[in-house]
Amino acid sequence: MQLLLLSFLLAIASAIPLTLKVPANDRQCLYTDVDQVESKVGFYFAVQAGGAFDIDVAILSPSGKVLYNEPKEKQGEFSFAASEVGEYQFCFSNDMSTFAEKSIEFEVLVDSSSIKAELPVNSGEKETNKVESSIMLIESRASNLLRTLQYYKTRNNRNESTVKSTESRIFWFSIFELLLMVGMAGLHVIIVQLFFTGCEYLSRFYYYFDY
Repeated sequence: MQLLLLSFLLAIASAIPLTLKVPANDRQCLYTDVDQVESKVGFYFAVQAGGAFDIDVAILSPSGKVLYNEPKEKQGEFSFAASEVGEYQFCFSNDMSTFAEKSIEFEVLVDSSSIKAELPVNSGEKETNKVESSIMLIESRASNLLRTLQYYKTRNNRNESTVKSTESRIFWFSIFELLLMVGMAGLHVIIVQLFFTGCEYLSRFYYYFDY
C-alpha cells in the first residue's frame, strides 16, 4: 500500500512542468536519465511567449540517434519506449529568431512501473489490485486535469504576450502620428509664411514697376 501511494505521489510530483528561457540564436538541451530499457518516456512542451510562439525541437537518444526533430513547433507531445539506457537529450533551438527570447514550458515523464513491480504478493492481493486500480484512476484524472490547466495557462500566456505586443505597437504608432501632426502643422506655418512673404515681394515689384 505504501509503495502504491509513493508511486502515485512521485507521478504527480514529476508531472509539474518547468519553464525554460531560450535566448535568440541559442540552443539549449536538457538531459533525462533512463536506467531501464522499454521504459516509457513522455515529453510535452509549449511556447508561452516570444516572437511567433515557435521553436525548433529535437530529441536524441544516448547514442545520438534522432528520435524527434520538428522545426517551428508551438506546442506538442511525444512519447516513446526507450531502446537504450542512458541520458536522452531534449533540445530547443531558437536559431530562427534574431532578437526574440522564447519562454517554454515543458515536462519529461519516465514511467515508474518498476516501483509498482516491487509490490509484495500476499493474501490480500485482490484488495491490493483494487487499491492500485483506484490510484491509477486518480492518477489518470489528475494528469488530465494538469493537461487542461497547462492548455489554459498556455493560451493565457500567449494572449497576454499578444496584448503586450499590440499595446507596444499602438504606443509607437501614436507617437509617430503625433510627430506627423506636429510636422504637418509646422509645414502649414512655413507655407503660410512663404505665401505672405511672396505676396509682399510681389507688391513691391508692382510698386517699382508703376514708377
